[in-house]
Amino acid sequence: MTTYDFTLTAEGPFDFGASLRFVEEWPATSALPSDGRSLRFAYNAEADWLPIGVTARAAPGGVTVTTTRPAGPDIRDEVARILSLDVDGSGFAKLGEADPVLGDLQRRSPGLRPVCFWTPWEAACWAMIVQRSSMVIASRLKQRIAERHGARVTVDGRAYAAFPPPVSLLDAGGLGLPGQKEEWLRGLARAALDGVLTTEHLRSLSPADALAELRDLPGVGPFSAGLILIRGAGAPDAFPGDEPRLFAILREAYGLPEDAPPAAYRRLAEAWRPYRSWASFLFRAATYGVADDRPAQ
Repeated sequence: MTTYDFTLTAEGPFDFGASLRFVEEWPATSALPSDGRSLRFAYNAEADWLPIGVTARAAPGGVTVTTTRPAGPDIRDEVARILSLDVDGSGFAKLGEADPVLGDLQRRSPGLRPVCFWTPWEAACWAMIVQRSSMVIASRLKQRIAERHGARVTVDGRAYAAFPPPVSLLDAGGLGLPGQKEEWLRGLARAALDGVLTTEHLRSLSPADALAELRDLPGVGPFSAGLILIRGAGAPDAFPGDEPRLFAILREAYGLPEDAPPAAYRRLAEAWRPYRSWASFLFRAATYGVADDRPAQ
């Protein structure tokens, strides 16, 4: 099989090994086979909704990437977004110097950047599937949908099932989801095909406007909207307005009172600009691998 190679260079601190460790602990990707050196996955590229296999490996100052089909600028941009290499991270470490709590997390995971869903569409589907479910169960359901309805792509000699593109799920039934969730999923598929659930569109808006637009989609609440924007589109400087789990993590880390209003968390996050998403990710990432079967909120 012919493969294609390119290199992505990080601006600012970046540790690909930390990204791999996160992927191994994050319930949405923990089932991916790992050799501790490479990240391998298959997905339907947002650029054309066609399947592609990707292998990323550490390289001096970034990563080398191998794909199963030619990787034009759009594909390169997508892989860079997935690994948060599309953002200049030079100033992120300085935030930790001013905020000792954040700084402690940075020292514990130096060079860790957000690892995003392969596309905002896939992030939206995950957010819908995981509602009122555990992340472990949701991960199995999502994988089952990929195996039944998605393309299989051979990456380094192993077959991977890509989560199906929106057009494949517009009329699909038998997804193993409650009826309302299947209806929501079809609505999300229409939004993706209409260009709403795309990186380009979501990152062209202010974070507040993007979150508001996402909350108008079927089955998308505040938690889901934040996940789609931050971990789907890779927006580096967004902060959800109301996310109980993140608020609980921050409340414990900073010793805030139990009745602290959402505005208190937003004020706290103001000090993290222009990396509010990255800082929030570090706090969340510190909890993965500890209680992966907890229900999602």
